[in-house]
Amino acid sequence: MSAAALAGVPAHAASPADSPLVGHWLLDVDSLPMPPEARPKSVSIVFAATPDGRWNERVEIVDQADKTLHSESTLSLDGTPGRASGTYWVDVLAAKMPAPGVLVMQFVYEGIPRSTRVYSVSGDGKVMTETEAYFKDGTPMMRTAHFRRAPNGSQAAPSREKGS
Repeated sequence: MSAAALAGVPAHAASPADSPLVGHWLLDVDSLPMPPEARPKSVSIVFAATPDGRWNERVEIVDQADKTLHSESTLSLDGTPGRASGTYWVDVLAAKMPAPGVLVMQFVYEGIPRSTRVYSVSGDGKVMTETEAYFKDGTPMMRTAHFRRAPNGSQAAPSREKGS
C-alpha cells in the first residue's frame, strides 16, 4: 500500500551541482559533420550550477575568420524560458535536466525557434555529446558533436576580450 502511495510522488532530482555536465568543455571540431572550411576554429562551453540551484551556461565560438561569438544564460531547470546575452544567435532559452548527466535546451532567436539540443556525458565523464535537432528548409535535421573535458577538468570560464 505504501508503494502505491509513493507512486504519485515525484522523485527528487539531484542538485545541478552534482551533474557530471558541470565543467569546461572543448569541441572536437573534427567531429562536426561538415567540410573543414565550414567548421568553427573552436567552441568552448562552461556549465555551472549557481548557489540558488539554477544552471549557468557560457559559450564562446571562434569562427574561421577569427570572429568570436559568445553567449551566456542562467536558467531554472524546470523549462521556464530565460534570457541569454551575448553575440551568438540566441536570446531566449529553456532547459530541463531529466537526469544528472542529461541536459535538454531549446534555443530561440528573435521569436523564431532555432534548435533543441541534448547534452549527455559518457560514463567516464570525459566526453560530452551534443545532439542538435533543427529544421532546414522545412526538413527535420539532426547533428551530433563531441566535446572533451578541458585539461585538468577545468571549470574556468572561457576568456572573453572586450569588443568580441
